[in-house]
Amino acid sequence: MAARPFWKGYLKLSLVTCPVAMTPATSESEKVRFHTLNRRTGNRIVSHYIDAVSKKPVDEHDQVKGYPRGEDEYVLLEDEELDAVALESTRTIDIDMFVPADSIGWIWYDTPHYLTPDDPVGEEAFAVIRDAMRSTEMVGMSRLVLYRRERAVMLEPRDEGIVLWTLRYGDEVRNPRDYFATIGSQKAEPKLTTLVKSLIDERTRRWEPTMVSDPVQDRLLEIIAAKKKGRKRPARAKAAQPDAPTNVINIMDALRRSLSAESKVAKRR
Repeated sequence: MAARPFWKGYLKLSLVTCPVAMTPATSESEKVRFHTLNRRTGNRIVSHYIDAVSKKPVDEHDQVKGYPRGEDEYVLLEDEELDAVALESTRTIDIDMFVPADSIGWIWYDTPHYLTPDDPVGEEAFAVIRDAMRSTEMVGMSRLVLYRRERAVMLEPRDEGIVLWTLRYGDEVRNPRDYFATIGSQKAEPKLTTLVKSLIDERTRRWEPTMVSDPVQDRLLEIIAAKKKGRKRPARAKAAQPDAPTNVINIMDALRRSLSAESKVAKRR
C-alpha cells in the first residue's frame, strides 16, 4: 500500500502552478529496531537533556541553540532568529532555473522523494512541466524548507511522476582532487584492460533489488522469531574463511586464472 504524503503544496513554473503532494521515496520502517531496557526491571529507558556541568535536567523552555566561538563560549540564537532566515514560503516549489540532467554528479544527490499531482484539475500542468523537462533532458532547480531546514532541491521526471531530490550543499562535498591527485597517472596495458573487460562481462547481471538485501536483518529476524517461541537462538553458521591474500606478481596470470574460474562457474549455471 502506498504511503501517505507527508508534504503538500504547489509546484510553480513562472505563471503555471499546480497542487502537488510529496512522499519519501525510501523507507526504513521495515528495519529491525530495538529499545534500550533496564535489564533488572524490563522497563524502557528514557533520555533527558542534562546540564554538562551541574548534571541537572534542563527544562525544554531553557534549551537554546548555541554556535561555538571559543572554548566553552557560545553565541546564542533564539528560535525567532532562526525562523527569520528561512524561506518565506515553505509550501511552494518554485522552479527558478534548469540545468542539463547529466551535469549533476551522483555525489550531490541526498534524499529522494516522489512528487505527484494532488488535484485532477492540476494534472495537466504537472504533465506539461514533467514532459518538457524529459524532452529537453533538463532537471529543475529550486529551494524548499524540508525537515526544518532550507534545502536546494532538484526535480527529475521519472515515469509518470517527478522525483524531487534534496541536494547536498557545496561545503558538504569534499573535493576529490584532494584525494585522487596523488595517485599515479600510469596507464594500464591494453592486454590487461581487455582481460578485465572479459571478467566484467562474465560478472554482468541485470539489476535486481535482491542484490542489496540485508542478510544481517534476516538473521536478526530468525533470532527474534526463535526467542518468541521460547526456542534457543539458531546456531551461528560458520562463514567460509577466505584465503589469505598474497602478493600478486604477475597480474596477467592472475586475470587469466580469474577468467578460467568464472567460465567454470558460468557453465555450472
